[in-house]
Amino acid sequence: MPTMFEGSYLGDGSRISDGARLECGICWHVYDPAEGDEVWQIPPGTPFSALPEHWSCPNCDAPRHKFMVVDAL
Repeated sequence: MPTMFEGSYLGDGSRISDGARLECGICWHVYDPAEGDEVWQIPPGTPFSALPEHWSCPNCDAPRHKFMVVDAL
């Protein structure tokens, strides 16, 4: 299991709200559910917890567990 760090959602999607924005801990790319992800063809309104398991940062390819919650709307 990957090492988790403070600020991460600890791999548990139920710990984050549907409107939460998360930031990549590697390149600082922000996933905003209101915008979705054009690179991965994720439609707007898709919460981070509903992203496919194989999804990774569209900017640097970091895995999901490297993302930290920045806004818990």
